[in-house]
This record gives sequence, C-alpha cells and structure tokens, in this order.
Amino acid sequence: MKPPRNGAASRRSQRLAGLSLIELMVVLAIIAILASVAYPSYQGHIMRTRRAAAAACLTDLSAFMERVYAANLRYDQNNGVATALPAVQCRTDLTGIYAFAFPGGQPTQRTFGVVATPAGKQAEDTACSALSIDQAGTKAITGSSTVAACWR
Repeated sequence: MKPPRNGAASRRSQRLAGLSLIELMVVLAIIAILASVAYPSYQGHIMRTRRAAAAACLTDLSAFMERVYAANLRYDQNNGVATALPAVQCRTDLTGIYAFAFPGGQPTQRTFGVVATPAGKQAEDTACSALSIDQAGTKAITGSSTVAACWR
C-alpha cells in the first residue's frame, strides 16, 4: 500500500512535470538568437562553396581549351567548327548559379578567356562577382575583393 501524499509533495511533483510559459519563451528566445547568428553565416558559406565550384569548373574548361589547342594548334576552331564550351558536369551542376561563356564571343587563334558570371542569389556576392581565366592561366575577378581571396 502506498503512503498518503501530503499537499506540498504533490504540488512539487506536478511542477516538475512540465515547462512553464516563461521557461518556454526563454528557450524560444535563445533559439531565435542562435538562428539569427547562424543563418547569415550559413548563407555566406554556401556562397563561398558555390564560388569555389565555379573556379574549379573554370579550371576544367581551361584544360578543355588547352586540349583543343593541342589537337588543332589553335583555340578558335575544332576541325573547322567553332569551339564551344563543353557541357561538363560542373556546368550542369551550377546552372542558374553561374553562367559560363567566352567573353566577347569566340576565342581567337592564339588566345581565349572563359568567364563565370554569377546569377540568381549568387549575384549578391559583390566582393567576388565574375571569375575568369585566360590561355596563360591568369585568373581575374570583377569585384571589390582580391584574386587570391576569390579563387580559393
């Protein structure tokens, strides 16, 4: 048989059974503060990751152009057909995020350049806007940051 409960012990066990409204509001406030700090950091990380993927894709496209040159001794034609950027996986993955193109149209016989122009939310990255690379391997950016910072 159970011993009878007195009033104070019964109230104490009921209070420990759940959270009060004040405690719940404090927890929600802490979660809101953490989210307001973490979300912008997460968005910045996503932007840097996509930029790094675009830089790697530009390197792949540059290697493609070097293969065209090795096969034809020129960048501007591939067996009589104008050179076009290949539909490599990285370009497909970055569709709607970056647009890849030759700046100013087709490459010339001895030179080429490939540029990745941000689109959508990625265009908000004003520090490292468009990334580009040329036949000499020279990397460039448009934006307020440095080439070293944007091409990491």
